[in-house]
Amino acid sequence: MSLSALPRLGQLAAASVLGLALSGGLVACGGGSEPAPDVTVSNTASALAEKSGGAMKASKPTRLQIPSADVDTGSVLPLSVDSSGELGVPPADQADKAGWHTAGVTPGEKGPAVLVAHYDTAKGPALMKNIKKVKVGDTITVGREDGTTATFKIREIEQADKKKFPTDKVYGDTSGPELRILTCGGPLVDGHRADNIILYANLVK
Repeated sequence: MSLSALPRLGQLAAASVLGLALSGGLVACGGGSEPAPDVTVSNTASALAEKSGGAMKASKPTRLQIPSADVDTGSVLPLSVDSSGELGVPPADQADKAGWHTAGVTPGEKGPAVLVAHYDTAKGPALMKNIKKVKVGDTITVGREDGTTATFKIREIEQADKKKFPTDKVYGDTSGPELRILTCGGPLVDGHRADNIILYANLVK
């Protein structure tokens, strides 16, 4: 499975956000002999964006739960940046796990924490196979290494063509603690999903 067209990380900015060079889409999931169905979600946002809660201290994520998508993974993989500057993704043989981009903030800190999970891979449906069930207002909880839990509420869902990936919107500075969940969707084009599906969420407790 090729995982090309990933954004390239620059240096971590002083405001603890990811400085990115312009590039293509984020997660390129691939369909094998038994791919998940093509998925399309409606771009929706809450009428009144809920203000993020107070920032938490840094602590690595250890568990991701999205009840509406039947996601509960007790292992979050650290994802680094390779020598070419491309973001990592969970390997295909661990497609039931989420990954956290270690160059960014941890979930609950001020700024946009970024978690990545596959919709499907060459081996079939993966962790985010039920992404279509997720709605604005749903909760996401992230267990943390220090024993605390960061709870987020989804304020926006966006599906974007990889060629028009909203880099600044996803990685730009925020006034409070926020979370991004990145996966893929849309049709298979040359063996890879054409779109990215992005969940934007604010820390609520």
